Amino acid sequence: MKRNVIVYISMSLDGYIADKNGSVDWLAPYSSAEYDYGYTAFLQTIDTILMGKKTYDQIMTELSCHTWPYAGKKCYVFTRQNLKNTNHVTFCNENICDFICSLKKQQGRHIWVLGGAALARPLIENNCIDQYRIFVIPLLLGGGTALFPKNGVLQKQKLLSVKKHNDVLELLYASQNAPI
Repeated sequence: MKRNVIVYISMSLDGYIADKNGSVDWLAPYSSAEYDYGYTAFLQTIDTILMGKKTYDQIMTELSCHTWPYAGKKCYVFTRQNLKNTNHVTFCNENICDFICSLKKQQGRHIWVLGGAALARPLIENNCIDQYRIFVIPLLLGGGTALFPKNGVLQKQKLLSVKKHNDVLELLYASQNAPI
């Protein structure tokens, strides 16, 4: 099985993944034990997680109460800082696109680009994303951190599926260059 690089993320109806303050608190009403939006099943398909340092800090301080939620997964945190690796995380400061190319040559399950926008943008700009699983939240934030760069590069995507979870839409797109 060829490894896919997947962006699995929630986004406001107007295209933002964080509000003007960098917060994702606006997602709270859409997070519940009743609806996991396929998250548990998705976690079974990946073995590697990539994230930026801001996302890592947000997970550790705000979202998971200092408990690492991705035990058993290889996790790489990209940062410009020289930080010591932990039991759960390897800190990296290499080129993310080169790193992805290397990872895709290794055996394993799919690779999740967890966040944030600064990490995802070079991957998007260089067409390194195989799939986008985007949960469109029915809120207009009016500003904040946009998921997609405004670089003017055309990248055709193929719609694989649409699911409705109450008022939330789950869109699954694949790059035309990606295996399905």
